[in-house]
Amino acid sequence: MIQPPYLHEGDRVAVVATARKVSPAEIAPTVKLLTSWGLQPVVPDGLYAADHQFAGTDSHRAAILQQCLDDPSIRAVFCARGGYGTVRIVDRLDFSAFARNPKWIVGYSDVTVLHSHVRRTLGIATLHATMPLNIPADATRKTYPSTDSLRRALFGEALEYTIPSHPQDRAGTATGTVVGGNLSILYSLCGSPSDIDTTGCILFIEDLDEYLYHIDRMMMNLRRCGKLENLKGLLVGAFSDMHDNTIPFGRTAEEIILDAVGDYGYPVCFSAPFGHIGTNNCALPLGKEARLNVSPSGCSLSLAV
Repeated sequence: MIQPPYLHEGDRVAVVATARKVSPAEIAPTVKLLTSWGLQPVVPDGLYAADHQFAGTDSHRAAILQQCLDDPSIRAVFCARGGYGTVRIVDRLDFSAFARNPKWIVGYSDVTVLHSHVRRTLGIATLHATMPLNIPADATRKTYPSTDSLRRALFGEALEYTIPSHPQDRAGTATGTVVGGNLSILYSLCGSPSDIDTTGCILFIEDLDEYLYHIDRMMMNLRRCGKLENLKGLLVGAFSDMHDNTIPFGRTAEEIILDAVGDYGYPVCFSAPFGHIGTNNCALPLGKEARLNVSPSGCSLSLAV
């Protein structure tokens, strides 16, 4: 695993939009927050472009991200928001300069495309964390789990999470590289050059606004592709705003997930504080080694510097 350097005061960091469009008002709190951390936020020309729901055309979004990946003075790239669109530009990108000069790519949800692609093709760690769209206006005055853990992760402080017990937890201890992200995105990448390799890893998954039978279909796909068989552990984040049909599917998202891994003996931790949960969405480095302990009294997740 290759880890980008941690940040220091004075570092330049950029905000890009790889998917849906954003406005200056939505980015302003992030500029203030990053500045308060002693960083120099860079808002590229063209960030606020619009092409229907996208932040500009595919070529426009790719060009801005490419510029920030290539610029050696930029030490981190924050994806402004999710939605949909990153997969449309990933094959337009040249990661050769980025590979020579790695920097943190930060985001979640649709940004799972970049997390998975960078891990699979380059072996470089990235950061699953809150995005500018989710930064509260008072983030410089009030401490939130999402922004506090983001700062700690970027500046090289150890991350330790204590997670309350969940009825579906499966006890055990695991040490391995954390990989994963949004379940729908991981599912959509199967068979592509950005497909995730889970062998010997702790797999993390989360999702939002899905039908329960969709969750079952995606978990069955991961199972049939062999991505659930050789894990060290499974870390399940928020499955928020799930939907059901008129005729109920009959299982919760957690029950669906546990059923999909029922033949395997590794530990499973539910309700991990990662995903679409607003200011409680904590930072989770992907591509780094972690230790997961699941017991009847709760779970702990430790990520060393």
